Amino acid sequence: MSQAATTQHTHPYVGMWVTEDGRIRHELLPNGRYDEARGTRESAYQGRYEVTGSHIEYWDDTGFTANGDFVSEDVLHHGGMVFYRRK
Repeated sequence: MSQAATTQHTHPYVGMWVTEDGRIRHELLPNGRYDEARGTRESAYQGRYEVTGSHIEYWDDTGFTANGDFVSEDVLHHGGMVFYRRK
């Protein structure tokens, strides 16, 4: 396993993020990986992510890339959608 994959991320955004309707769920793991569920499809997408300041970059394991911005500690804008931190 690479050093990047084992590094613990210390940014404040680790955790579960969900759309208002709960259909799409992003779990940002502390090891720099994410797991996205869509509807009843668990682990629909997985990959790595990096946070710089309040900006997030995603690299899906299939090669797809995406990004977003945390507009507050509890709100993420990503791909035209709004995600909220699940507490």
